[in-house]
Amino acid sequence: HVQLVESGGGSVQAGGSLRLSCAVSGYTYSRNCLGWFRQAPGKEREGVAAIDAAGSTTHYAESVKGRFTISQDNTKNSIHLDMTSLRPEDTAMYYCAAVPVLLWYGGLLIPDEYKHWGQGTQVTVS
Repeated sequence: HVQLVESGGGSVQAGGSLRLSCAVSGYTYSRNCLGWFRQAPGKEREGVAAIDAAGSTTHYAESVKGRFTISQDNTKNSIHLDMTSLRPEDTAMYYCAAVPVLLWYGGLLIPDEYKHWGQGTQVTVS
């Protein structure tokens, strides 16, 4: 049973930073991709950042490039999203997702490509 649990969300002022974490359990695939997505009220879910199992490929949405960094900790089966220079438009529910295949580069930020999802953690920037 695959389980993804996000943590680290909260409220922060514009220009501030947050670190989101996603603990992954029940997941033994060596060829997989993990990603962060977000959904603001009234908007569609969008890809924020993604990484492949080897950590050799990362992909970021244009809106977060240079501000957000995705990383993985294979010893702890977790991924992180370091968010800096936060803006009010970054306010959303953030979700961690996983898929047991290596996606093509363009698919890394497409929500429909992912199979397993966490419950989300709220980020509010004011």
